[in-house]
Amino acid sequence: MARESKKASRSFNWRLVFGILVLAVVCGSTAMAAYKVRRYVITDPQFNLSRDRKDAITVQGLVYASRWKVQRVFAADYGRSIFAIPLEERRRRLLAIDWIEDASVSRIWPNRVVIRIRERKPVAFVASRGAVLLIDAQGVLLDQPAHSQFSFPVLNGIREDETDAARRECVRAFLDFQSDMGYLAKEISEVDAADPDNVRVVAQVEHRAVSLLMGDGNFARRYQNFINHYPEIRKRSPEAKAFDLRLDDRITVKE
Repeated sequence: MARESKKASRSFNWRLVFGILVLAVVCGSTAMAAYKVRRYVITDPQFNLSRDRKDAITVQGLVYASRWKVQRVFAADYGRSIFAIPLEERRRRLLAIDWIEDASVSRIWPNRVVIRIRERKPVAFVASRGAVLLIDAQGVLLDQPAHSQFSFPVLNGIREDETDAARRECVRAFLDFQSDMGYLAKEISEVDAADPDNVRVVAQVEHRAVSLLMGDGNFARRYQNFINHYPEIRKRSPEAKAFDLRLDDRITVKE
């Protein structure tokens, strides 16, 4: 019995060793094949990104972001295989370009690259850096593109040196105000949402710019009430240009 057990054990061990050898050969062959394929697609000229092809790099979704900045990201890739391009690193550099909110980079067989861009959507003008910039819903400041035509109110209360979270909170209060105002928002030229609990606006009423303290809600109702009573208010206080509307049933002239 003991001899039979030893023989069985010896036979089993040989099968195990044989299996390991076969696995090693298969893994080695696979690795070698993968190496040869990679070397082929990296070194064969047919896969090179060529400056001579106008469609070597196709950019989709680009409207306001700088095309030159996008193309500069891939400047070092010309003359090299598209399979040598580090896609994730190139995407990271694209996301660092202003106006670009998201991007993807794809290799197109045999020698093209397609870039898909999603740009940021501005919601208001902001006075900053001694110039007028744009700002999106995430609080990101954007340079105005050349020859662009936007129609937004000015959002006050934004500082370039404050945190992204603080800017987002200010923009959120501004968007909540616009949503509540509905079609009436078109009469508002400036919104100060630095304090979300005490929104201030400048409105054009009867061809005059008036400053309104709106509080933290019921904006459309308070504004419509003001518009309804403004002719009478103007008769009593023709020089008044600032009003407190924070109480729904009361309009107070500010000195």
